[in-house]
Amino acid sequence: MFHTLIIVGNLGRDPEMRYTPSGQPVTSFSVATSRQYTGSNGQPVKETIWFRVTTWGKQAEICNQYLKKGSKVLIEGRLTADPNTGGPRLWTRQDGTAGTSFEVTANTVRFLSSREEGGAGSALSAEMGGSFVGAPEEDIPF
Repeated sequence: MFHTLIIVGNLGRDPEMRYTPSGQPVTSFSVATSRQYTGSNGQPVKETIWFRVTTWGKQAEICNQYLKKGSKVLIEGRLTADPNTGGPRLWTRQDGTAGTSFEVTANTVRFLSSREEGGAGSALSAEMGGSFVGAPEEDIPF
């Protein structure tokens, strides 16, 4: 069995990098996806869904270095279920209302923002294993 999730959205805040006890880098960031449609009453409806994305290894280091709040990204990965509920992570907001978080472990992160918009390049991507695809060598910022 296999599943893949593809998300295109914007970072809601700067990435946060940490290290496991064995020294493996891990970077987490939130991505907002949105869509707009007309409801049955004729009024426009804007729907936003937030995903918490986790990257590992070299990909984590690259994401931490080049992404920032507002960067547009394409994430390809898998949903990670909450071990307690088997679904999205449930939590309580500061105002006491219930919230959920969809957790995604990224296999691929593509930077879609231009350098001027705060991204690393329009077609640069960070793949598992640290390889890059989709950008000519002169466009790679390191």
